[in-house]
Amino acid sequence: MNDQQLLRYSRHILLPQLGIEGQERLLDARALVVGAGGLGSPAALYLASAGVGTLVLCDGDEVDLTNLQRQILHRTSGIGTPKALSGRRTLAEINPETRVEARMERLAGAGLDEAVAGVDLVLDCSDNFATRHAINRACVRHRKPLVSGAAVRFDGQVSVFDRRRQDGPCYNCLFPEDAEAEEVRCAVMGVFAPLTGIIGCVQAAEALKLLAGIGESLAGRLLLLDALAMEWRSIALARDPGCAVCAGDNAG
Repeated sequence: MNDQQLLRYSRHILLPQLGIEGQERLLDARALVVGAGGLGSPAALYLASAGVGTLVLCDGDEVDLTNLQRQILHRTSGIGTPKALSGRRTLAEINPETRVEARMERLAGAGLDEAVAGVDLVLDCSDNFATRHAINRACVRHRKPLVSGAAVRFDGQVSVFDRRRQDGPCYNCLFPEDAEAEEVRCAVMGVFAPLTGIIGCVQAAEALKLLAGIGESLAGRLLLLDALAMEWRSIALARDPGCAVCAGDNAG
């Protein structure tokens, strides 16, 4: 690290659990953020400010007036701009050292597979089950840790799915793709603005710990937040031996 980097990241370097070695691992890391909306906004902001070397920011939508209540990565002047480009602009103002690869598309198929294979870690900040399951399958296939978050109304949840661990469940173990699940969208049900910030920040914290190789991740646990009562619950998650996605994956 040069002198400017030592100064910029000095408050991280002062942490004995992180130090120079951990910060250097962040500087060398590549993370994929799928979704530049309510969850992706705070997650990307903290990953960039913390010095993650490369962020691949993917979103196929444009900034809309209704987004600005919670999607803090964007500005009123950016309405009509692709979210990936708007996000890259904001992140460059915070930390020009972080390289942001803006992908203005909804990742799927071979594109998603290639994107996941090329990073160290994936943050799922999307808003629909189809995308979440596709991301999960790619992460299991390429043995990439997945930091997953969701937020709607006043309810949030966050977990880490890491198939590098022998006993680690995947997203499909928790929410089987063939199960009957209600698709709840912010556009229909509404969302409390700070909730997305809270969950997105937890995602960023888990991602930074994983990239730096410090602490204990949320792998094997699901955090649930009731923001109306401001109460957290932690639920233990177990791997489903019959899971259609990871049952044949011999991790470890």
